[in-house]
Amino acid sequence: MKKPILTKKAPEPIGPYNQAIKHENMLFVSGQIPVNPDTGTLVESGIIDETSQVMKNIEAILNEADMGFNDIVKTSIFLKDMGNFAEVNAEYGKSFENLIPPARETVEVSKLPLNVNVEISCIAIKK
Repeated sequence: MKKPILTKKAPEPIGPYNQAIKHENMLFVSGQIPVNPDTGTLVESGIIDETSQVMKNIEAILNEADMGFNDIVKTSIFLKDMGNFAEVNAEYGKSFENLIPPARETVEVSKLPLNVNVEISCIAIKK
C-alpha cells in the first residue's frame, strides 16, 4: 500500500502531488527545488546555495520516512544551465561523503518550476 510522506521541514507541493510516496521499503521523492520551507521563498543567492537547499529539502523528506542519504539508490538532477554542473556536482556530493553514491543522471532542461536553476528527485530503499 502506498503512503504519502509530508513534512513541514520541506516545501509544500505546488500541485497535485506529494513530497514523496512510500511503498513498502521504497521511497519515491518528488523533484525538490530550492524553496526554504521556513519562509516559503526561493533561495536565489547562487547555484551552490540553491543546491544546498534542495539537498536539505530531500534530507527532511528522507528523515520523515525514517531514511537517510545512504538509502538513496537513484537520483535525477535537472539543470537549467549545464554550465553549473561542476558546482552542483560538488555541493550534491557533500551529502554522500563516506557513502556509496547512488546511480544518477544529470540533464539540462529549458525551464523548471518557478524558473529555478536546479531540481533533484530521488528513489530510496530502506535496507
